[in-house]
Amino acid sequence: MNEMHDRLRQARERAKFPSARSAAIKYHWQPSTYAAHENGQNRFDEKTAKKYAKAFKVSAGWLLTGEGPQEQKNVIPVMGFIGAGAEIMPEFEQVPPEGLFEIEAPFPISEDAIAFEVQGDSMWPRYDAGDVVVCWRFSISPEEVIGWEAAVRTSDGRRFLKRVLKGSISGTFDLESYNAPTLRGVHLSWVGQVNAVIRATDWRANNRHARKKALDVFKARTA
Repeated sequence: MNEMHDRLRQARERAKFPSARSAAIKYHWQPSTYAAHENGQNRFDEKTAKKYAKAFKVSAGWLLTGEGPQEQKNVIPVMGFIGAGAEIMPEFEQVPPEGLFEIEAPFPISEDAIAFEVQGDSMWPRYDAGDVVVCWRFSISPEEVIGWEAAVRTSDGRRFLKRVLKGSISGTFDLESYNAPTLRGVHLSWVGQVNAVIRATDWRANNRHARKKALDVFKARTA
């Protein structure tokens, strides 16, 4: 299985679809487009690989490159980097709905889970750069995480990993770090409770190229 179209065909067959057309009809793909991808007439990009991988329950990274495990298990989309130090302005990441890249968790995970990769050291020793925090996709009330660590986005667009405390002014919150000054009087637009932490040594990106590209952009913008 040295070619991406061969791996795509194998994934479709393992998913018990007797033909390319039957899979395309099931998932509302253009049959001619999918057939061209499977027979090698046209190559497909990372976004399309993720679509096929989700349908056939295989790894998008394996579909694209043949690297890593074939079977998709406990996959979580990483929606960007989160600041446990300097603020992160997420708008430059241009995160697609499926995330910047995907990782496999070492434990079962809900389909509603999303993740952020930690950068910075203001939450050390609790979090190291490269750790991944897992949250639910949907925002909760800041009141639900008072006294707890959470992934947050402020009303002015900054993203942090901090301990959330009530602010002195109604409707605001203080964001506390272990090794950095507390941010006071902050308005929050999105809050995700940290439900799990995957240490930097315990995960790998399903598509290392996508992760490296995202990290290079992040470092260039925050240097």
